[in-house]
Amino acid sequence: MQKISLIGCGRWGTFLGWYAGNYCGFAQVDMYDIPTSPNFIELLNTRKNPYLTLSDNMVLHDKIDDVLQNDIIIVSIGCQHFRELCKQLNTFNLKGKTFLLAMKGLETPSAETMFSIMREEVKQDIHIAILAGPGHVQDYMKGVPSCAVIDSDEEETKDKLIKALQSDLIRFYYGSDLIGNQVGAALKNVIGLAAGILDGLEWYGLKGALMARAPIEVGRLIAYFGGNPRTAYGLAHLGDYEATLFSQHSHNRMFGEKFARGEDFGKLAEGVPTLQAVKLIADRENIDMPICQALYKAIYEKADIKETIKAMFGRDLKQEFEPF
Repeated sequence: MQKISLIGCGRWGTFLGWYAGNYCGFAQVDMYDIPTSPNFIELLNTRKNPYLTLSDNMVLHDKIDDVLQNDIIIVSIGCQHFRELCKQLNTFNLKGKTFLLAMKGLETPSAETMFSIMREEVKQDIHIAILAGPGHVQDYMKGVPSCAVIDSDEEETKDKLIKALQSDLIRFYYGSDLIGNQVGAALKNVIGLAAGILDGLEWYGLKGALMARAPIEVGRLIAYFGGNPRTAYGLAHLGDYEATLFSQHSHNRMFGEKFARGEDFGKLAEGVPTLQAVKLIADRENIDMPICQALYKAIYEKADIKETIKAMFGRDLKQEFEPF
């Protein structure tokens, strides 16, 4: 009986478990989260969350070692808690296991990717891949298809996971830039904050300019990390813009909209802590990132939102395109 595991029972993680058990032919999905997690408690008590009902082949566990027996383990938790999880995982025998990291963000303040963190903390012979690209649980549960990318430093790991998870609901592409796909996926959350602020200000006309300029800026950061700037125009970043810059389901866009209106969002928006990491790198390495710098001033330094956004789009006259 083919089984798969999941660590993290939030909105996205629970869906990926449901997807694996209902679209990909896995006979059992073993799911773990911290026993005190509200998401886990809700699933334990009701077998459902606001987005889906668990299928019979989805089994909840309150001990992490119960889900470390399977060959493939999907991880979907808050990025700022991932290092702590990796340290815990390293206390178990994980030799030969394959981990698919389904989170999009950079650690603060280290500015490290999730892949790098796992390589640092789990000092065992394991296989790691990352999942990036567009898609919302609400749309998938309506049967709306989409595309995504899986990337790794091992071709066999990419091939294994894509063949295991491919379906008519999600078409997976083979990634060719592990660094760029991670940075691009993390930064699309940051750009989502900017889009939400424009919505909150009702400055909708600037969203087109935001979409045109942001991949150029993100490409600079990808290049700094050693990736290909063109990856900013792929599924992990630009390809995720509709789901992040326009969708009502986007936590990052909604955070920005409510922030601009002086309201509290009250849910996890990964772009907020990632923005801190980006600011640290941009300042230290003198990387030109006006969108991110303006967002930081507005969100963390409480600068006047309208004046900050106006200043971002009203910088010195310059060529539209220039070398990265």
